[in-house]
Amino acid sequence: MKKIINTEKAPSPVGPYNQSVMAGNTLYVSGQIALDPSSGELITSDIETETHQVMKNLTAVLEAADMTFDNIVKCSVFVADMEMYSRINAVYAEYFDEDTAPARELVEVANLPKYVNVEISVIAVK
Repeated sequence: MKKIINTEKAPSPVGPYNQSVMAGNTLYVSGQIALDPSSGELITSDIETETHQVMKNLTAVLEAADMTFDNIVKCSVFVADMEMYSRINAVYAEYFDEDTAPARELVEVANLPKYVNVEISVIAVK
């Protein structure tokens, strides 16, 4: 059975999806972009700030499911420009212990929602 988990501390879904779905002990978190949940504004002043906002949004969804970044087993990172890889990766690394970091792919895509530079989705397990 699945349980829908949404929080006001992360951006509201803008379509027919939820922020996350718990199936058994596994949480599937929809891709997060750098929307400020309180203002609805995009935070895109620079790629580091944008990536931190994405990670804050992920944190909020994880917390709503009583989880943390330690529960993440898989991340999917989508970037608009592979030239930003090292800068995104530097911020990303602040949220994980390298020895226990999750599996991950990072791919460049033609476009992302609202033409942001980075979107990240995760799978976490209790």
